[in-house]
Order: sequence, then C-alpha cells, then structure tokens
Amino acid sequence: MSDPDGTGRVALVTGGGGGIGREICLGLARDGRRVAVADLRVPEATETATAINGEGGTAIAVEMDVADSDAVTQGLLTAVDELGPVEVLVNCAGWDVLHPFVTTDEDFWDRVIEINYKGPLRTTHGCLPAMIETGFGRIVNVSSDAARVGSSGEAVYAGAKGGVIAFTKTIAREVARRGITANVVCPGPTDTRLLAEIASATDTSDKIIGAMARAVPMKRIGQPHEVAAAVVFLCSEEAGYITGQTLSVSGGLTMA
Repeated sequence: MSDPDGTGRVALVTGGGGGIGREICLGLARDGRRVAVADLRVPEATETATAINGEGGTAIAVEMDVADSDAVTQGLLTAVDELGPVEVLVNCAGWDVLHPFVTTDEDFWDRVIEINYKGPLRTTHGCLPAMIETGFGRIVNVSSDAARVGSSGEAVYAGAKGGVIAFTKTIAREVARRGITANVVCPGPTDTRLLAEIASATDTSDKIIGAMARAVPMKRIGQPHEVAAAVVFLCSEEAGYITGQTLSVSGGLTMA
C-alpha cells in the first residue's frame, strides 16, 4: 500500500460541483486527497476545483454525465491521466422530482434509475479493477433516508437509492479481502439545490420543506457539510475496518 497516511491519494467525487458533493470535495482535499471534481455542470466543478487549489490543495474539474457510460469512461480516463488511479470513489450525483407514482411514466423511471442507480454502477465498474490491483480502495455511495423509510412522491427515487444500498453491501462482500471498503451514507432532508428544485416543482414548496423539518427530531434540515463529514471519515485510512455499512445523517429521522 502506497502512502500509508493517505496524503496524496486520488479521490473522484461525482456531483462534486455543488451542495453535498462540493463539501465532500473540500473535505477530502483538506484531508490530503487530490480530488477529481466530476460533474455535469462544468463551471460549478471548475469553481469547486479552483476553491480547493486556492486553499493549497490539488483538484481538477472533470466533465461527467453519470447517466452516459461513454461520458463516465472518458471522465475517468481524464482523472487518471491528470492525477493517477482513483483510490477513493464517492458517488454523490443524484436527481429527482416529486411525483405520485401513478402519475409517472417509464421515461421518468429510466432517468431516475440511470442517474441514481446505474450512475454508481458505472463509476464503480470503472474504478474497482485498479483498486483491486493496488490493494486499496474506499467507496462511499450517497443514498438517501428515502431508501430506508420510503418517501411520498419519491417511489422510483427511493427504490433506486435502496438499490444503491444493496449494491454497496454486495461490493463490500466481494472485495473485503482486497483492502477495499464500500459504505453508504444516507442524508435526510438537506439544504441543497436539489431539495429546492424538488420542492419548487410543487405549488407548496415552503410547506413541504417545513414538513420535512418538523419530521426530523432535531426540527431542522441538515447542512451539506454535516453529511460531508461522515463521507470524509468513511474515506479515511482510519475507517479501514468499516465496510458494508449504511449510516444515516438525518438529525435522527432514521434511527437504526
């Protein structure tokens, strides 16, 4: 294993341009990782990378649409060419819109599944062989508390995120003896653009966010840096004996 303290390891974070993903990128960089900020929104990925470099870290922006296999392959090649093999993978890219299930159609199902479920499959499939070869890896997939308890209006999203949990546990078993861990972090309602977009697609956005906050025992929605802290820990050298676990960061919304 190179770099026993983890300084200089290469991390790739999907959805790294904003929200929780941005905070994860910043946290990993502060922990000594060189970060590939992967995002469909290139200007935002570039801004995150610039912020990291401005703090004395090392980061690059990588254009990546996790719903497109060719785009994922090209993005991974760019990251490896510029930084080296990816040893830390965080899948944070996600998308949803609130709809009662009976009003959705297969085009909507496909988009939710392509981004939220098949996205992590694509990136993991691309990164895992090199992790196995080097004998080190950290994979953290960002799911959702919706996957653990269900969420009205998010049937397909909750199902896809539930699939991420099962997928991650299976990968953890398959590579447990290879120096690779795989874990899941499940945010509860968190103050991100995605939450705002989901809520604004309805006629009662303020009521929806207020109801979410009231459902949380702490009576508030989370902040991106609070979720990122859990992810950064699970990516650390110290978390080497933690694998196949699902951790909710949700103010007590889910207690299990």
